[in-house]
Amino acid sequence: MKISIGNDHAGPDYKKAIVQFLESKGHTVTNHGTDTFDSVDYPDFGHKVATDVSEGKADFGIVICGSGNGIAMSANKHQGIRTALCWIKEIAALARQHNDANIISIPARYTSIQQAIEMVDVFLNTNFEGGRHATRVGKISC
Repeated sequence: MKISIGNDHAGPDYKKAIVQFLESKGHTVTNHGTDTFDSVDYPDFGHKVATDVSEGKADFGIVICGSGNGIAMSANKHQGIRTALCWIKEIAALARQHNDANIISIPARYTSIQQAIEMVDVFLNTNFEGGRHATRVGKISC
């Protein structure tokens, strides 16, 4: 699977651990995030990940910032992108099952690295249920 990942200054450690986990599972990862803790603007990275997913260069995306909100909002500006802010693995599963989310947003200041890896694993290994959810997902895009 091809995964695009991006993060701001709140998430370099998270990204490094997630990339290592993904590569150990045989996934190809495109890194759009910063590797330092110097302040950067999260939209720059959210837009790059969303572009990769919307253009089919990546199957899924992962975005990380302090709260997970700003980078998710940025990514969700792209047509066909459904970024879900997740803080526990059960929410990550529901984001895929019910919302067909294609990008997971992780709040680095409110989850542990281990939780983040577990959420990513669940997110990537959960299928969209379709059915009644497909109608609802179809109404998300304007």
